[in-house]
Amino acid sequence: MSDTGTETEAGARPGPGAPLLPAPAAPREAGGGEPPRLGSFLARAAAATAVLTVLGAALGLVRDQAIARYFGASDASDAFLIAWTVPEMAATLLIEDGMALLLVPAFSLALSRRGAAAGAGAGKEITVGDGDAEASDPVRELVAATLPRLFLLLSGGAALLIAGAPWVVGVLAPGLADPRLAVDCTRLTAVTVLTFGITGYFSAALRAQRSFLPPAGVYVAYNVGIIGTTLALHAVWGVRAAAAGVALGSVLMILTQLPVFLRFVPLRRPRPRRFGRRAARTAPPLGFAVLAPVILFVVSRQSQVLVERFLASTLPAGAISHLNYAQKVAQLPMVLSLMICTVTFPVVARAMAAGEREKARLRVERDLALAGTVVLLGTAVVLGYAPQIIEVLFQRGAFDASDTGSTAQVMRVYALGLLGHCLVGALSRPFFSSGRPTWFPAFAMGTGLVVTTGAGYALTYRFGVDGIATANALGISTTALLLLMGLGTRVVPIRARSVAFSLGRLAGASLAAGAAGWACAPLVPDPVLSLAAGCFLVPAVFLLTGLALRSPELTSLLVPIRRRFLDGR
Repeated sequence: MSDTGTETEAGARPGPGAPLLPAPAAPREAGGGEPPRLGSFLARAAAATAVLTVLGAALGLVRDQAIARYFGASDASDAFLIAWTVPEMAATLLIEDGMALLLVPAFSLALSRRGAAAGAGAGKEITVGDGDAEASDPVRELVAATLPRLFLLLSGGAALLIAGAPWVVGVLAPGLADPRLAVDCTRLTAVTVLTFGITGYFSAALRAQRSFLPPAGVYVAYNVGIIGTTLALHAVWGVRAAAAGVALGSVLMILTQLPVFLRFVPLRRPRPRRFGRRAARTAPPLGFAVLAPVILFVVSRQSQVLVERFLASTLPAGAISHLNYAQKVAQLPMVLSLMICTVTFPVVARAMAAGEREKARLRVERDLALAGTVVLLGTAVVLGYAPQIIEVLFQRGAFDASDTGSTAQVMRVYALGLLGHCLVGALSRPFFSSGRPTWFPAFAMGTGLVVTTGAGYALTYRFGVDGIATANALGISTTALLLLMGLGTRVVPIRARSVAFSLGRLAGASLAAGAAGWACAPLVPDPVLSLAAGCFLVPAVFLLTGLALRSPELTSLLVPIRRRFLDGR
Protein backbone atom coordinates (compact mmCIF):
# COMPACT_ATOMS: atom_id res chain seq x y z
CA MET A 1 0.00 0.00 0.00
CA SER A 2 1.69 3.17 -1.19
CA ASP A 3 -0.17 6.41 -0.80
CA THR A 4 1.70 8.22 -3.54
CA GLY A 5 3.24 5.38 -5.47
CA THR A 6 2.18 3.43 -8.52
CA GLU A 7 1.22 -0.20 -8.35
CA THR A 8 2.56 -2.83 -10.69
CA GLU A 9 0.23 -4.90 -12.80
CA ALA A 10 -1.16 -8.09 -11.36
CA GLY A 11 1.46 -10.77 -11.20
CA ALA A 12 4.35 -8.48 -12.15
CA ARG A 13 7.43 -8.72 -9.94
CA PRO A 14 9.80 -5.80 -10.52
CA GLY A 15 13.48 -6.55 -10.56
CA PRO A 16 15.93 -5.67 -7.80
CA GLY A 17 16.60 -2.25 -9.26
CA ALA A 18 12.98 -1.14 -9.16
CA PRO A 19 12.44 1.93 -6.98
CA LEU A 20 10.87 1.37 -3.59
CA LEU A 21 10.06 5.08 -3.30
CA PRO A 22 8.30 5.90 -6.57
CA ALA A 23 7.60 9.28 -8.01
CA PRO A 24 4.36 11.00 -7.00
CA ALA A 25 1.34 9.91 -8.95
CA ALA A 26 -2.31 10.80 -9.10
CA PRO A 27 -4.42 9.52 -6.20
CA ARG A 28 -6.14 6.20 -6.76
CA GLU A 29 -9.87 5.89 -6.85
CA ALA A 30 -11.78 4.37 -4.01
CA GLY A 31 -11.39 0.65 -3.98
CA GLY A 32 -7.99 0.77 -5.66
CA GLY A 33 -5.96 1.26 -2.54
CA GLU A 34 -5.95 3.79 0.25
CA PRO A 35 -8.68 6.41 0.44
CA PRO A 36 -7.55 9.53 -1.43
CA ARG A 37 -7.08 11.56 1.76
CA LEU A 38 -5.21 8.90 3.72
CA GLY A 39 -1.83 9.71 2.18
CA SER A 40 -2.05 13.38 3.13
CA PHE A 41 -3.28 12.45 6.61
CA LEU A 42 -0.31 10.12 7.13
CA ALA A 43 2.05 12.83 5.92
CA ARG A 44 0.60 15.36 8.36
CA ALA A 45 0.61 12.82 11.18
CA ALA A 46 4.22 11.86 10.46
CA ALA A 47 5.26 15.53 10.34
CA ALA A 48 3.53 16.36 13.64
CA THR A 49 4.91 13.22 15.25
CA ALA A 50 8.40 14.07 14.01
CA VAL A 51 8.17 17.59 15.48
CA LEU A 52 7.17 16.29 18.91
CA THR A 53 9.76 13.52 18.68
CA VAL A 54 12.50 16.04 17.87
CA LEU A 55 11.33 18.20 20.78
CA GLY A 56 11.37 15.18 23.11
CA ALA A 57 14.82 14.18 21.83
CA ALA A 58 16.08 17.74 22.31
CA LEU A 59 14.81 17.72 25.88
CA GLY A 60 16.47 14.33 26.29
CA LEU A 61 19.75 15.91 25.29
CA VAL A 62 19.15 18.72 27.78
CA ARG A 63 18.51 16.02 30.40
CA ASP A 64 21.76 14.25 29.53
CA GLN A 65 23.60 17.58 29.50
CA ALA A 66 22.33 18.37 32.99
CA ILE A 67 23.45 14.97 34.30
CA ALA A 68 26.81 15.29 32.54
CA ARG A 69 27.29 18.82 33.89
CA TYR A 70 26.56 17.94 37.50
CA PHE A 71 27.98 14.41 37.68
CA GLY A 72 30.29 14.02 34.64
CA ALA A 73 31.45 10.50 33.79
CA SER A 74 31.89 9.29 37.36
CA ASP A 75 30.80 6.66 39.87
CA ALA A 76 27.63 8.68 40.52
CA SER A 77 26.65 8.84 36.84
CA ASP A 78 27.46 5.14 36.44
CA ALA A 79 25.16 4.35 39.40
CA PHE A 80 22.34 6.35 37.83
CA LEU A 81 22.83 4.67 34.46
CA ILE A 82 22.64 1.24 36.06
CA ALA A 83 19.27 2.31 37.52
CA TRP A 84 18.41 3.83 34.13
CA THR A 85 18.42 0.29 32.76
CA VAL A 86 14.99 -0.22 34.37
CA PRO A 87 13.12 2.59 32.53
CA GLU A 88 15.21 1.97 29.43
CA MET A 89 14.09 -1.65 29.25
CA ALA A 90 10.56 -0.80 30.43
CA ALA A 91 10.23 1.80 27.66
CA THR A 92 11.17 -0.74 25.00
CA LEU A 93 8.95 -3.47 26.41
CA LEU A 94 5.97 -1.37 27.47
CA ILE A 95 5.91 1.71 25.22
CA GLU A 96 7.97 1.52 22.08
CA ASP A 97 7.83 -2.11 20.99
CA GLY A 98 6.16 -4.72 23.16
CA MET A 99 2.87 -3.04 24.02
CA ALA A 100 2.58 -1.48 20.57
CA LEU A 101 3.25 -4.76 18.74
CA LEU A 102 0.61 -6.49 20.86
CA LEU A 103 -2.10 -3.90 21.17
CA VAL A 104 -2.07 -1.83 17.97
CA PRO A 105 -3.24 -4.88 15.96
CA ALA A 106 -5.73 -5.79 18.71
CA PHE A 107 -7.23 -2.30 18.89
CA SER A 108 -7.20 -2.03 15.08
CA LEU A 109 -9.23 -5.24 14.86
CA ALA A 110 -11.59 -4.04 17.60
CA LEU A 111 -12.11 -0.74 15.79
CA SER A 112 -12.81 -2.58 12.54
CA ARG A 113 -15.40 -4.70 14.32
CA ARG A 114 -16.91 -1.62 15.92
CA GLY A 115 -17.23 0.00 12.51
CA ALA A 116 -18.65 -3.17 10.96
CA ALA A 117 -21.24 -3.46 13.73
CA ALA A 118 -22.25 0.16 13.27
CA GLY A 119 -22.59 -0.37 9.52
CA ALA A 120 -24.57 -3.55 9.96
CA GLY A 121 -26.96 -1.79 12.34
CA ALA A 122 -27.61 1.12 10.02
CA GLY A 123 -31.16 1.08 8.75
CA LYS A 124 -32.24 -1.75 11.04
CA GLU A 125 -34.89 -1.45 13.69
CA ILE A 126 -33.32 -0.71 17.06
CA THR A 127 -34.86 -2.53 19.96
CA VAL A 128 -34.03 -1.32 23.40
CA GLY A 129 -32.65 -4.24 25.39
CA ASP A 130 -33.58 -5.24 28.85
CA GLY A 131 -31.07 -5.70 31.70
CA ASP A 132 -29.00 -8.34 29.85
CA ALA A 133 -29.00 -6.66 26.47
CA GLU A 134 -26.09 -4.28 26.72
CA ALA A 135 -24.59 -2.79 23.62
CA SER A 136 -21.55 -4.78 22.52
CA ASP A 137 -18.55 -2.52 21.90
CA PRO A 138 -15.41 -4.47 20.92
CA VAL A 139 -13.15 -1.62 22.06
CA ARG A 140 -14.78 -1.40 25.48
CA GLU A 141 -14.63 -5.18 25.84
CA LEU A 142 -10.94 -5.21 24.98
CA VAL A 143 -10.17 -2.51 27.55
CA ALA A 144 -12.27 -4.21 30.24
CA ALA A 145 -10.58 -7.56 29.58
CA THR A 146 -6.99 -6.28 29.56
CA LEU A 147 -6.43 -2.98 31.41
CA PRO A 148 -7.36 -4.07 34.99
CA ARG A 149 -5.28 -7.23 34.73
CA LEU A 150 -2.38 -5.29 33.27
CA PHE A 151 -2.53 -2.79 36.14
CA LEU A 152 -2.36 -5.53 38.77
CA LEU A 153 0.44 -7.37 36.97
CA LEU A 154 2.58 -4.25 36.53
CA SER A 155 1.99 -3.13 40.12
CA GLY A 156 3.25 -6.48 41.36
CA GLY A 157 6.28 -6.27 39.06
CA ALA A 158 7.18 -2.79 40.32
CA ALA A 159 6.89 -3.94 43.96
CA LEU A 160 9.11 -6.95 43.32
CA LEU A 161 11.71 -4.78 41.62
CA ILE A 162 11.80 -2.37 44.55
CA ALA A 163 12.29 -5.23 46.99
CA GLY A 164 14.89 -6.97 44.82
CA ALA A 165 16.89 -3.89 43.80
CA PRO A 166 20.16 -5.07 45.46
CA TRP A 167 20.04 -8.35 43.57
CA VAL A 168 19.21 -6.57 40.30
CA VAL A 169 22.16 -4.20 40.63
CA GLY A 170 24.43 -7.13 41.47
CA VAL A 171 23.39 -8.90 38.28
CA LEU A 172 23.58 -5.84 36.02
CA ALA A 173 26.89 -4.48 37.27
CA PRO A 174 28.83 -6.91 39.45
CA GLY A 175 31.97 -4.81 39.06
CA LEU A 176 30.67 -1.76 40.97
CA ALA A 177 32.83 -1.04 44.02
CA ASP A 178 29.92 0.42 46.04
CA PRO A 179 26.45 -0.54 44.76
CA ARG A 180 24.40 1.30 47.42
CA LEU A 181 23.83 4.44 45.34
CA ALA A 182 22.78 2.34 42.33
CA VAL A 183 20.34 0.41 44.55
CA ASP A 184 18.72 3.63 45.78
CA CYS A 185 18.35 4.94 42.23
CA THR A 186 16.95 1.62 41.02
CA ARG A 187 14.24 1.67 43.68
CA LEU A 188 13.21 5.16 42.57
CA THR A 189 13.06 4.22 38.89
CA ALA A 190 11.20 0.95 39.55
CA VAL A 191 7.86 2.78 39.47
CA THR A 192 8.24 3.05 35.69
CA VAL A 193 7.31 -0.61 35.38
CA LEU A 194 3.75 0.46 36.22
CA THR A 195 3.63 3.94 34.73
CA PHE A 196 5.31 3.01 31.44
CA GLY A 197 2.92 0.08 31.06
CA ILE A 198 -0.13 2.33 31.36
CA THR A 199 1.51 4.88 29.06
CA GLY A 200 2.16 2.20 26.43
CA TYR A 201 -1.40 0.90 26.71
CA PHE A 202 -2.85 4.37 26.12
CA SER A 203 -0.40 5.01 23.26
CA ALA A 204 -1.31 1.79 21.44
CA ALA A 205 -5.04 2.49 21.75
CA LEU A 206 -4.71 6.06 20.49
CA ARG A 207 -2.42 5.17 17.58
CA ALA A 208 -4.86 2.51 16.43
CA GLN A 209 -7.50 5.28 16.50
CA ARG A 210 -5.04 7.38 14.40
CA SER A 211 -4.54 9.87 17.21
CA PHE A 212 -0.78 10.38 17.11
CA LEU A 213 -0.09 13.65 18.90
CA PRO A 214 -0.61 12.59 22.55
CA PRO A 215 1.57 9.46 22.19
CA ALA A 216 4.27 11.51 20.47
CA GLY A 217 4.24 14.05 23.28
CA VAL A 218 4.86 11.65 26.16
CA TYR A 219 8.64 11.97 26.06
CA VAL A 220 8.35 15.75 26.18
CA ALA A 221 6.48 15.44 29.48
CA TYR A 222 8.87 12.72 30.70
CA ASN A 223 12.02 14.73 30.11
CA VAL A 224 10.49 17.89 31.56
CA GLY A 225 9.89 15.97 34.79
CA ILE A 226 13.47 14.65 34.92
CA ILE A 227 15.08 18.00 34.07
CA GLY A 228 13.00 19.94 36.56
CA THR A 229 13.63 17.52 39.41
CA THR A 230 17.35 17.30 38.67
CA LEU A 231 17.80 21.07 38.56
CA ALA A 232 15.76 21.59 41.72
CA LEU A 233 17.15 18.82 43.92
CA HIS A 234 20.63 17.84 42.69
CA ALA A 235 22.33 19.87 45.41
CA VAL A 236 20.33 18.06 48.09
CA TRP A 237 19.90 14.51 46.76
CA GLY A 238 22.79 14.26 44.32
CA VAL A 239 22.18 11.86 41.44
CA ARG A 240 19.14 10.47 43.29
CA ALA A 241 17.34 13.63 42.14
CA ALA A 242 17.59 12.44 38.53
CA ALA A 243 16.17 9.05 39.51
CA ALA A 244 13.27 10.75 41.33
CA GLY A 245 12.72 12.81 38.17
CA VAL A 246 12.33 9.61 36.20
CA ALA A 247 9.47 8.58 38.49
CA LEU A 248 7.78 11.98 38.28
CA GLY A 249 8.22 12.23 34.51
CA SER A 250 6.66 8.81 33.99
CA VAL A 251 3.51 9.95 35.82
CA LEU A 252 3.33 13.01 33.57
CA MET A 253 3.39 10.65 30.55
CA ILE A 254 0.11 9.11 31.70
CA LEU A 255 -1.52 12.47 32.36
CA THR A 256 -0.56 13.67 28.87
CA GLN A 257 -2.71 10.98 27.23
CA LEU A 258 -5.47 10.40 29.78
CA PRO A 259 -8.01 13.02 28.56
CA VAL A 260 -7.86 11.82 24.94
CA PHE A 261 -8.00 8.15 25.98
CA LEU A 262 -11.14 8.80 28.04
CA ARG A 263 -12.81 10.32 24.99
CA PHE A 264 -11.82 7.23 23.00
CA VAL A 265 -13.16 4.85 25.66
CA PRO A 266 -15.62 6.86 27.80
CA LEU A 267 -16.08 5.76 31.38
CA ARG A 268 -19.86 5.95 31.25
CA ARG A 269 -21.52 2.99 29.59
CA PRO A 270 -23.95 3.90 26.80
CA ARG A 271 -27.65 3.19 27.14
CA PRO A 272 -28.16 -0.56 26.67
CA ARG A 273 -29.54 -1.46 23.27
CA ARG A 274 -29.15 -4.06 20.56
CA PHE A 275 -29.76 -4.57 16.90
CA GLY A 276 -32.08 -7.56 16.69
CA ARG A 277 -30.20 -10.36 18.43
CA ARG A 278 -27.65 -9.75 21.13
CA ALA A 279 -24.15 -9.49 19.71
CA ALA A 280 -21.51 -11.92 20.84
CA ARG A 281 -18.39 -10.78 22.63
CA THR A 282 -16.04 -9.40 20.01
CA ALA A 283 -12.89 -8.37 21.85
CA PRO A 284 -9.79 -9.73 20.04
CA PRO A 285 -8.06 -12.47 22.04
CA LEU A 286 -4.67 -11.80 23.66
CA GLY A 287 -3.62 -15.20 24.94
CA PHE A 288 -0.23 -16.59 25.88
CA ALA A 289 0.40 -17.76 22.31
CA VAL A 290 0.22 -14.13 21.11
CA LEU A 291 1.98 -12.58 24.11
CA ALA A 292 4.97 -14.91 24.43
CA PRO A 293 6.65 -14.29 21.03
CA VAL A 294 6.39 -10.51 21.41
CA ILE A 295 7.74 -10.50 24.96
CA LEU A 296 10.62 -12.80 24.07
CA PHE A 297 11.52 -10.65 21.05
CA VAL A 298 11.48 -7.39 23.00
CA VAL A 299 13.36 -8.79 26.00
CA SER A 300 16.00 -10.27 23.69
CA ARG A 301 16.39 -6.95 21.95
CA GLN A 302 16.78 -4.97 25.14
CA SER A 303 19.13 -7.60 26.55
CA GLN A 304 21.78 -6.22 24.21
CA VAL A 305 21.93 -3.20 26.52
CA LEU A 306 22.21 -5.49 29.55
CA VAL A 307 25.14 -7.29 27.95
CA GLU A 308 26.84 -3.96 27.24
CA ARG A 309 26.39 -2.70 30.79
CA PHE A 310 27.59 -6.00 32.22
CA LEU A 311 30.77 -5.95 30.14
CA ALA A 312 31.39 -2.22 30.72
CA SER A 313 31.11 -2.63 34.51
CA THR A 314 34.47 -4.46 34.39
CA LEU A 315 36.16 -1.45 32.74
CA PRO A 316 37.42 1.74 34.46
CA ALA A 317 34.91 4.21 35.95
CA GLY A 318 33.11 6.24 33.31
CA ALA A 319 32.97 3.49 30.68
CA ILE A 320 29.23 2.96 31.14
CA SER A 321 28.67 6.71 30.85
CA HIS A 322 30.70 6.96 27.64
CA LEU A 323 28.67 4.12 26.14
CA ASN A 324 25.41 5.72 27.22
CA TYR A 325 26.10 9.19 25.85
CA ALA A 326 27.44 7.79 22.59
CA GLN A 327 24.48 5.50 22.10
CA LYS A 328 21.89 8.16 22.95
CA VAL A 329 23.24 10.65 20.41
CA ALA A 330 24.08 8.11 17.71
CA GLN A 331 20.60 6.62 17.78
CA LEU A 332 18.76 9.90 17.19
CA PRO A 333 18.67 9.34 13.40
CA MET A 334 17.24 5.87 14.00
CA VAL A 335 14.53 7.23 16.28
CA LEU A 336 13.52 9.85 13.71
CA SER A 337 13.47 7.33 10.87
CA LEU A 338 11.17 4.99 12.80
CA MET A 339 8.55 7.73 13.24
CA ILE A 340 7.46 6.88 9.71
CA CYS A 341 6.82 3.26 10.66
CA THR A 342 5.14 4.26 13.91
CA VAL A 343 2.54 6.31 12.05
CA THR A 344 1.92 3.72 9.34
CA PHE A 345 1.88 0.63 11.61
CA PRO A 346 -1.89 0.88 12.25
CA VAL A 347 -2.43 1.14 8.48
CA VAL A 348 -0.44 -2.05 7.90
CA ALA A 349 -2.28 -3.78 10.76
CA ARG A 350 -5.69 -2.93 9.31
CA ALA A 351 -4.60 -4.04 5.84
CA MET A 352 -3.42 -7.37 7.25
CA ALA A 353 -6.65 -7.76 9.23
CA ALA A 354 -8.61 -7.23 6.02
CA GLY A 355 -6.45 -9.70 4.07
CA GLU A 356 -5.04 -6.98 1.77
CA ARG A 357 -1.49 -8.34 1.59
CA GLU A 358 -0.53 -6.42 -1.56
CA LYS A 359 -1.44 -3.10 0.05
CA ALA A 360 0.58 -4.09 3.11
CA ARG A 361 3.57 -5.00 0.93
CA LEU A 362 3.60 -1.66 -0.86
CA ARG A 363 3.31 0.22 2.42
CA VAL A 364 6.12 -1.74 4.08
CA GLU A 365 8.48 -1.34 1.12
CA ARG A 366 7.85 2.38 1.01
CA ASP A 367 8.45 2.67 4.75
CA LEU A 368 11.75 0.78 4.49
CA ALA A 369 12.93 3.09 1.73
CA LEU A 370 12.05 6.27 3.61
CA ALA A 371 13.40 5.03 6.95
CA GLY A 372 16.61 3.78 5.33
CA THR A 373 17.22 7.12 3.63
CA VAL A 374 16.77 9.07 6.87
CA VAL A 375 18.90 6.80 9.05
CA LEU A 376 21.77 6.52 6.55
CA LEU A 377 21.92 10.28 6.11
CA GLY A 378 22.09 10.57 9.90
CA THR A 379 24.79 7.89 9.99
CA ALA A 380 26.93 9.97 7.65
CA VAL A 381 26.63 13.01 9.91
CA VAL A 382 27.58 10.96 12.99
CA LEU A 383 30.59 9.40 11.24
CA GLY A 384 31.85 12.75 10.00
CA TYR A 385 31.21 15.01 12.98
CA ALA A 386 31.09 12.86 16.13
CA PRO A 387 33.74 14.88 18.07
CA GLN A 388 32.08 18.19 17.23
CA ILE A 389 28.63 16.87 18.18
CA ILE A 390 29.79 15.62 21.58
CA GLU A 391 31.81 18.77 22.29
CA VAL A 392 28.86 21.04 21.51
CA LEU A 393 26.38 18.95 23.49
CA PHE A 394 28.30 17.78 26.55
CA GLN A 395 31.76 19.30 27.04
CA ARG A 396 31.18 21.51 30.05
CA GLY A 397 31.40 21.20 33.81
CA ALA A 398 32.60 17.76 34.91
CA PHE A 399 32.53 16.43 31.33
CA ASP A 400 36.01 17.29 29.98
CA ALA A 401 37.88 16.95 26.67
CA SER A 402 39.04 13.40 27.40
CA ASP A 403 35.41 12.36 27.92
CA THR A 404 34.54 14.00 24.60
CA GLY A 405 37.25 12.06 22.74
CA SER A 406 36.28 8.71 24.26
CA THR A 407 32.56 9.22 23.69
CA ALA A 408 33.02 10.41 20.09
CA GLN A 409 35.14 7.40 19.22
CA VAL A 410 32.52 5.01 20.61
CA MET A 411 29.75 6.91 18.82
CA ARG A 412 31.40 6.39 15.44
CA VAL A 413 31.54 2.65 16.07
CA TYR A 414 27.89 2.61 17.16
CA ALA A 415 26.96 4.40 13.94
CA LEU A 416 27.94 1.33 11.93
CA GLY A 417 24.95 -0.48 13.41
CA LEU A 418 22.36 2.28 12.97
CA LEU A 419 20.94 0.80 9.77
CA GLY A 420 20.56 -2.53 11.55
CA HIS A 421 18.71 -0.91 14.46
CA CYS A 422 16.42 0.93 12.05
CA LEU A 423 15.63 -2.21 10.05
CA VAL A 424 14.92 -4.27 13.17
CA GLY A 425 12.43 -1.64 14.33
CA ALA A 426 10.83 -1.31 10.90
CA LEU A 427 10.71 -5.01 10.00
CA SER A 428 9.45 -6.29 13.35
CA ARG A 429 6.18 -4.36 13.04
CA PRO A 430 4.88 -6.19 9.95
CA PHE A 431 5.69 -9.54 11.58
CA PHE A 432 3.27 -8.77 14.40
CA SER A 433 0.73 -6.75 12.41
CA SER A 434 -1.61 -9.69 11.82
CA GLY A 435 -2.13 -10.33 15.54
CA ARG A 436 -1.23 -14.01 15.07
CA PRO A 437 1.66 -15.67 16.94
CA THR A 438 4.99 -15.74 15.14
CA TRP A 439 8.27 -16.84 16.70
CA PHE A 440 10.65 -15.91 13.89
CA PRO A 441 11.43 -12.36 15.17
CA ALA A 442 12.33 -13.80 18.57
CA PHE A 443 14.59 -16.35 16.87
CA ALA A 444 16.28 -13.62 14.81
CA MET A 445 16.72 -11.38 17.85
CA GLY A 446 18.05 -14.26 19.93
CA THR A 447 20.59 -15.07 17.22
CA GLY A 448 21.72 -11.44 17.19
CA LEU A 449 22.02 -11.48 20.98
CA VAL A 450 24.27 -14.54 20.81
CA VAL A 451 26.47 -12.72 18.28
CA THR A 452 26.60 -9.61 20.49
CA THR A 453 27.49 -11.59 23.58
CA GLY A 454 30.17 -13.68 21.88
CA ALA A 455 31.74 -10.74 20.08
CA GLY A 456 31.57 -8.65 23.26
CA TYR A 457 33.47 -11.18 25.32
CA ALA A 458 36.02 -11.57 22.51
CA LEU A 459 36.59 -7.84 21.90
CA THR A 460 36.10 -6.05 25.23
CA TYR A 461 39.36 -7.18 26.85
CA ARG A 462 41.45 -5.87 23.98
CA PHE A 463 39.44 -2.88 22.68
CA GLY A 464 37.43 -1.76 25.72
CA VAL A 465 34.27 0.21 25.03
CA ASP A 466 35.00 0.22 21.29
CA GLY A 467 34.83 -3.56 21.34
CA ILE A 468 31.45 -3.43 23.09
CA ALA A 469 30.08 -1.02 20.47
CA THR A 470 31.43 -3.21 17.67
CA ALA A 471 29.70 -6.24 19.16
CA ASN A 472 26.43 -4.27 19.28
CA ALA A 473 26.70 -3.37 15.59
CA LEU A 474 27.48 -6.97 14.59
CA GLY A 475 24.61 -8.43 16.61
CA ILE A 476 21.90 -6.02 15.51
CA SER A 477 22.98 -6.24 11.86
CA THR A 478 22.70 -10.03 12.03
CA THR A 479 19.14 -9.71 13.34
CA ALA A 480 18.20 -7.18 10.66
CA LEU A 481 19.47 -9.47 7.90
CA LEU A 482 17.49 -12.43 9.24
CA LEU A 483 14.28 -10.37 9.54
CA LEU A 484 14.67 -9.00 6.02
CA MET A 485 15.13 -12.51 4.61
CA GLY A 486 12.25 -13.94 6.63
CA LEU A 487 9.54 -11.30 6.21
CA GLY A 488 8.81 -11.96 2.55
CA THR A 489 8.32 -15.69 3.00
CA ARG A 490 6.33 -15.57 6.25
CA VAL A 491 4.11 -12.51 6.53
CA VAL A 492 4.28 -9.73 3.93
CA PRO A 493 5.64 -10.71 0.48
CA ILE A 494 8.12 -7.85 0.15
CA ARG A 495 10.77 -7.87 -2.57
CA ALA A 496 13.71 -8.59 -0.27
CA ARG A 497 16.31 -8.40 -3.07
CA SER A 498 15.01 -5.01 -4.20
CA VAL A 499 15.07 -3.71 -0.64
CA ALA A 500 18.63 -4.94 -0.08
CA PHE A 501 19.76 -3.56 -3.45
CA SER A 502 18.27 -0.15 -2.67
CA LEU A 503 19.69 0.03 0.85
CA GLY A 504 23.12 -0.99 -0.46
CA ARG A 505 23.25 2.01 -2.76
CA LEU A 506 22.11 4.32 0.02
CA ALA A 507 24.77 2.83 2.32
CA GLY A 508 27.44 3.60 -0.29
CA ALA A 509 26.26 7.21 -0.43
CA SER A 510 26.32 7.36 3.37
CA LEU A 511 29.90 6.10 3.61
CA ALA A 512 31.07 8.62 1.01
CA ALA A 513 29.32 11.50 2.77
CA GLY A 514 30.66 10.41 6.16
CA ALA A 515 34.20 10.19 4.83
CA ALA A 516 33.90 13.69 3.34
CA GLY A 517 32.69 15.05 6.67
CA TRP A 518 35.44 13.25 8.60
CA ALA A 519 38.08 14.81 6.32
CA CYS A 520 36.63 18.32 6.35
CA ALA A 521 35.48 18.65 9.97
CA PRO A 522 38.95 19.51 11.43
CA LEU A 523 39.41 22.30 8.87
CA VAL A 524 37.07 24.55 10.89
CA PRO A 525 38.42 24.90 14.47
CA ASP A 526 35.19 26.13 16.07
CA PRO A 527 33.00 23.08 16.75
CA VAL A 528 29.71 24.94 16.25
CA LEU A 529 30.75 26.39 12.89
CA SER A 530 32.26 23.07 11.83
CA LEU A 531 29.04 21.24 12.65
CA ALA A 532 26.97 23.88 10.88
CA ALA A 533 29.09 23.50 7.75
CA GLY A 534 28.71 19.73 7.99
CA CYS A 535 24.93 20.04 7.96
CA PHE A 536 25.28 21.34 4.39
CA LEU A 537 28.29 19.32 3.24
CA VAL A 538 27.14 15.85 4.29
CA PRO A 539 23.62 15.98 2.75
CA ALA A 540 25.06 17.42 -0.47
CA VAL A 541 27.65 14.64 -0.83
CA PHE A 542 25.02 12.06 0.18
CA LEU A 543 22.64 13.25 -2.54
CA LEU A 544 25.27 13.57 -5.27
CA THR A 545 26.80 10.17 -4.51
CA GLY A 546 23.37 8.56 -4.39
CA LEU A 547 22.51 10.03 -7.78
CA ALA A 548 25.84 8.81 -9.18
CA LEU A 549 25.01 5.33 -7.86
CA ARG A 550 21.52 5.66 -9.38
CA SER A 551 19.73 5.20 -6.10
CA PRO A 552 16.01 5.05 -7.01
CA GLU A 553 14.98 6.69 -3.73
CA LEU A 554 17.20 9.74 -4.21
CA THR A 555 16.45 9.95 -7.93
CA SER A 556 12.72 10.04 -7.22
CA LEU A 557 13.23 13.11 -5.01
CA LEU A 558 14.21 15.12 -8.09
CA VAL A 559 11.10 14.19 -10.08
CA PRO A 560 8.84 16.93 -8.61
CA ILE A 561 11.61 19.52 -9.15
CA ARG A 562 12.05 18.40 -12.75
CA ARG A 563 8.31 18.55 -13.36
CA ARG A 564 8.05 22.07 -11.96
CA PHE A 565 10.98 23.19 -14.07
CA LEU A 566 9.42 21.76 -17.23
CA ASP A 567 6.04 23.24 -16.38
CA GLY A 568 7.69 26.62 -15.81
CA ARG A 569 9.20 26.54 -19.26
